[in-house]
Amino acid sequence: MDDLHRRLREAADAHQPDRDAMLARIERGMADATGADRARLYRRRRQASWLKVSLAGIAGVGVLGLGGLAVAAGVQQGAPQRPNPPVATPTDDTGPAGNAATASPKPRASATKPTAAPPATSHHSATPTPTPTPTPTVSADGPLAAQGDVNAHSTVYWEQNDLTVAVAQPLSSLTVELRIAQTGGVDSTGAWQTAPTDDYTISVTHTDGFVVYRWVLKPGHTVPGSSQQVFAAQFNHDTGKRDASKDTFHVETSAGGRTAAVGGGFAATG
Repeated sequence: MDDLHRRLREAADAHQPDRDAMLARIERGMADATGADRARLYRRRRQASWLKVSLAGIAGVGVLGLGGLAVAAGVQQGAPQRPNPPVATPTDDTGPAGNAATASPKPRASATKPTAAPPATSHHSATPTPTPTPTPTVSADGPLAAQGDVNAHSTVYWEQNDLTVAVAQPLSSLTVELRIAQTGGVDSTGAWQTAPTDDYTISVTHTDGFVVYRWVLKPGHTVPGSSQQVFAAQFNHDTGKRDASKDTFHVETSAGGRTAAVGGGFAATG
């Protein structure tokens, strides 16, 4: 078998086709063919020519398509890619990382220390000094001793000033005077005393910025010795705590051919 193959190969290699003889044979075959055979052969040639043209067009289109894709790929590779902007993930101290998209970003604390607000300015430059409350004192002279007080039941619109007079011996004359400073709206509402009303002549007058309450022992009447007598002045005034520091009293008597007198002011009690 190997020897046979070798021979066939040598014969094939030695064969030289005769092109002219082949063409002459084809022409003789065409001359002997019928008209129908010629027409069929012509159609085959036209179909072969059309097929060649079509294949050539398709190949051209394919080449153009591949060229366009290559150009597009080159352009795409050559164009600079725009980097995607970084996405900042807000920090939320109150929730997990999965809720960061819905958490509201917290404002960053300012590095500048806030300026302290200026202290509120008062309309008054200084706190008014409160009026000192007079201390109750006892004034004494001869058979008389007296002390003035603002009654503890006084209110912000009404006041009563009390004067307590101590008598050491019987008196046939006695004059008691209470002077209430007109601090605003002072208007008498009455006066009274522990002694019988018929023992004294009572009057209320307005003079020199004061409301003056006056008791005068009537002739023929006597103030018993070793006794205490209370004389009270009642009055309205402007609403508020009233300043009684300018209120005064004066008590006078004549006994044994000698005059004794005491005086002073009023202090708050209670």
